[in-house]
Amino acid sequence: MRKIKEYIEDFWFLIFPYVCEACGVALGKNEPPVCFNCLYEIPRTDYCVNEDNPITHLFTGRIKIERGTALFHFYKGSRFRKLLHALKYRQKPEIGILLGKELGAEILSSGNYNDIDYIIPVPLHPKRQKQRGYNQSEMIGKGISSVTGIPMLIDVLLRNVETITQTKMTREERWHNVSGKFIIKNGNKIQNKHVLLIDDVVTTGSTLEACGETLLNVQELKLSIAVLAEA
Repeated sequence: MRKIKEYIEDFWFLIFPYVCEACGVALGKNEPPVCFNCLYEIPRTDYCVNEDNPITHLFTGRIKIERGTALFHFYKGSRFRKLLHALKYRQKPEIGILLGKELGAEILSSGNYNDIDYIIPVPLHPKRQKQRGYNQSEMIGKGISSVTGIPMLIDVLLRNVETITQTKMTREERWHNVSGKFIIKNGNKIQNKHVLLIDDVVTTGSTLEACGETLLNVQELKLSIAVLAEA
């Protein structure tokens, strides 16, 4: 039975070969969904090492964070944009895990995040998650956790109101769209802990601010933020 399954998979691969989700180059059967060149040609930041960076500045005066980081710069028309689209809209959760591992490796090597107790992904509303099949931020968190060994919690921060897409909204409109839409459950798990809030991309920071504001209601909680890319 196993041999038959392998034959079917090989035959399917011949008809529909795997390609890099960023550039379209052909990939081997067991290769990751992004080719080596694309993975390392996407412009990277040094924010994990340099704590005085645009992510930490973005939240200054808004919410109190210990540290903030992003792995990539996000430019219009960039290869990362194609990867993000595949992750969110083309049923490619493995891209989130792969890029999460890359972010996790940077976090680990920097030594600046050794005191993190838990990873918490920005949650989707249950209806949206059911439609998509997974939470892309959770996939990123899985990748980070697999490299760093930091456990992830998905039952603490919840989105209790469904929101509409924010793509064309102003910063003020984004804030009104997400403010008050998150709740804490099982907050005792993160009392006196340092948590790392995870998302895919930060633009105005409204969603992360709303999540962070909710988390910081927990007693003696410390908050840091990590995203795949800054737009």
